[in-house]
Amino acid sequence: MRTLLCFVCCLLLFSVAATAQNSPDCRSAIPVCADAPIMGFANGSGDIDDFDPETINQTGCLEKGSNSSSNIEHNTAWYVFRAGTGGQVGFDIEALAVPGSTTVTAEWDFAVYGPDVDCGDISNGTAQPIRCNYETNDTNFTGIGVNPISGQEGAPFLKQSLNTYDEWLDVQPGEIYYILINNYNTNFDGDEEQFILTFTGSSVQDDQNTALDCTLRDEFLGLDIVACEGDPDITLSALNSPVGPDILNVRWTVDYEDDGTPDATLTGTGPFGAEYVVTSPNSGRYFAEITTISGTPPTVADVGGILITFHGIPVLDRVETLDTNLNKDPDQNNIEFFVVGNSDYEFAINGGEFQDDPVFTDVPPGINTVIINDKNGCGITEPIEFLVVGYPKFFTPNNDGINDFWHVLGIETLDSPLLFIFDRYGKLLSQLDSNSVGWDGTLNGRPLPSSDYWFRLEYSMLEDGVQIAKTRQSHFTLKR
Repeated sequence: MRTLLCFVCCLLLFSVAATAQNSPDCRSAIPVCADAPIMGFANGSGDIDDFDPETINQTGCLEKGSNSSSNIEHNTAWYVFRAGTGGQVGFDIEALAVPGSTTVTAEWDFAVYGPDVDCGDISNGTAQPIRCNYETNDTNFTGIGVNPISGQEGAPFLKQSLNTYDEWLDVQPGEIYYILINNYNTNFDGDEEQFILTFTGSSVQDDQNTALDCTLRDEFLGLDIVACEGDPDITLSALNSPVGPDILNVRWTVDYEDDGTPDATLTGTGPFGAEYVVTSPNSGRYFAEITTISGTPPTVADVGGILITFHGIPVLDRVETLDTNLNKDPDQNNIEFFVVGNSDYEFAINGGEFQDDPVFTDVPPGINTVIINDKNGCGITEPIEFLVVGYPKFFTPNNDGINDFWHVLGIETLDSPLLFIFDRYGKLLSQLDSNSVGWDGTLNGRPLPSSDYWFRLEYSMLEDGVQIAKTRQSHFTLKR
């Protein structure tokens, strides 16, 4: 499935720059390039708080205000661009008057995140901006590079420096960057406040059509989104498409399995049906098919829709034993965790540190616990118990209630197990089965000394539909 676009003419592509568009959330940031100025606006904070006002007071140089309703995000607009060539990139943000007035009331601040960061990491404060400015503005210009009014060179943000420009970006082809444009001086009345975003820098001067990758703009529904079950609705808009005002109507479809086969036709909302609201937990790849007013022959744009994936609290599918010390080699217990879902997870066992790798080596035999955390911030499990069948390398029968008995832990899960314990000379000391408490380190009620003792475990297991007899012989240590 590909998004169908009908272009009036080549000039229409450039006329989009004059069309005011706004996306107040990072996860649906508007893709842009440098071939023309972009007229933008902001009239309120996003559908979700990209920065939790209860826990995040600062991101880079952007700060929460003293007013209880003055969060890091006030009236915001989010954009995303992909570098087309390597080199120097900057931009100017010019404040404009409120429509119907000659007075500029907005004071724009900005932050730039990248390269190649995730909106989830931005919104939870993990990713910090690499450029930003929060300074008082008396020129109506802020941005990266050089202030075109005062000629002041950009520099790292310094409070009360009166410099509203940060240093140039040095980009590499293919890198993706997010721009947050924020009006701190908002009046909270919902009125649109406008600005013009113009890209600058040596790369743009060399060729404004290639400095930023303009094909990203064909992905007008935005970059793929990872969200959490229970998150607020996600509004997709075809109004950001390169056809600009030439939209007659929009047809929405979805491929829930993302297998290349559309599953349903959806009903859009708003003018031309150009918006569609995705609710949790409807994961899938969404497409907008646009029919134009001009009716020119359609051009197929290779954009592939937008994939939205909702994740919930992790669910443990199973624990697989890779190796056990009931095998001769290696003499340790290695296991792997499998989780239902395709999010990014990290694992911690027995209260230890988290690791990304689901494989753990040398896990203690017996009952263990694992905690699984969704790294996208969609939830963390309570400790989950799992059993590792194996034998402890030592025990301490001193009646303190800890390691007082030696046994093969999890023996009850084996078929027809028998366990024999010997001293170093081969004398049989005890015989255990799955119902036994374990060996207490005595012979005929007499405590035996600290030493190594030997065991032989006999059991059977099903392999390829055939019951196979197994034997394991090794040793362990009695410590007093």
